[in-house]
Amino acid sequence: MDIKLRLTILNFLELFVFGAWLISLGGYLGGQLHFEGIQIGKIFTTLGIASLVMPGIVGIIADKYLNAQKLLGILHIIGAGFMFFLAQTKDFDTFFWMMLGYLTVYMPTLGLVNTVSYSILTSNKLDIIKVFPKIRVWGTIGFIVAEVAVGTLGWAQNNMQFYFAMGISLLIGIYAFTIPNVPLSTSENKSLVQRLGLDAFALFKEYKMAVFFIFATLLGVVLQISNAWASEFLRSFTADYPNSFAVTNSNTIIALSQVSETLFILTIPFFLKRFGIKTVMIMSMLAWFLRFGLFGVAAPEGIGLGYLIMSMVVYGAAFDFFNISGSLFIETETDSKYRGSAQGLFVLLTNGVGAVLGGMGSGFVVQHFTTETGRDWLSIWLVFAAYALILAIVFRIIFKYKHNPEVIKEIKH
Repeated sequence: MDIKLRLTILNFLELFVFGAWLISLGGYLGGQLHFEGIQIGKIFTTLGIASLVMPGIVGIIADKYLNAQKLLGILHIIGAGFMFFLAQTKDFDTFFWMMLGYLTVYMPTLGLVNTVSYSILTSNKLDIIKVFPKIRVWGTIGFIVAEVAVGTLGWAQNNMQFYFAMGISLLIGIYAFTIPNVPLSTSENKSLVQRLGLDAFALFKEYKMAVFFIFATLLGVVLQISNAWASEFLRSFTADYPNSFAVTNSNTIIALSQVSETLFILTIPFFLKRFGIKTVMIMSMLAWFLRFGLFGVAAPEGIGLGYLIMSMVVYGAAFDFFNISGSLFIETETDSKYRGSAQGLFVLLTNGVGAVLGGMGSGFVVQHFTTETGRDWLSIWLVFAAYALILAIVFRIIFKYKHNPEVIKEIKH
């Protein structure tokens, strides 16, 4: 089998298993397990907790002690075991720890798949810049396909989504052992601090970088809000609109967000060259404001359905305009000796610290606006929208950056 096809399958399955449960989890926790808002928020903090240290530790193991493709397979097989127990768990405490256990082994695999892909493409003398993006996009497609499949099969509100993810995780685990060997690193020894990317904290001494990383953390909060509550929000319409398409196919509606994400990636080169990184990041924050604000006035039918679809469309700009332009900002503004660590710190702050804060904070907000009659979603979404708008205003005032189009001569995906 062609090596590019084999890596495409690997990337497709890697995010397929994530899409099989991530988007529908919030609705399942609220609708089937009847967890409270704070409890749901705490469970979503496991994404952030698992992202804080484990990717760095697993990266060290794959670098020096165990071939990356073998480690990838082992982690997914262990993950399948956690998924089996998650499918049978009904109480909050056990579910929290099972989910934390699963994400502790899954989150590092996101980086391992990249490591495996880069190494094999390089060993086969293929141009990573040209070839890898075409392979990686199938990961996003895999996420979308899984998300839609779970919704179409009627598993979004029951534990079958976890059994489904378990089966795919086992499949990836076995498949990973058939991937060509990734050799261990022969590079010079680095300190533990350097290997974990913690040396990049030295960048906080510079005002511009300190502001950027602080806002990276604060924007990690809004991404977690979207992950945790979109599905539960659509489930809340079940009583009044039981037969509407947006309720019966909620995962398909939410999947429009990922479709939008793949399309907005194509617009980033134009916006970055024309307006600069600062303006594009502000556009991201305003897009989050629109995302949440449109949720506040959305409904499964009539004009409300139009608002709902528009909230999915703007998600692409909200997610891509910060994550990709932020990564490029680091690439162009940091010293080469910190660049790799700084990229890792960017991920740690957004997907780690930001996710923890987002899970906890959003849980408290939702719980505050929950009564015996249900959740006041209008107030909930307006609070989240106000948060995003305040971020945009403050960022516009305190982040000092002058756009130089010559810095960004060519952007490739």
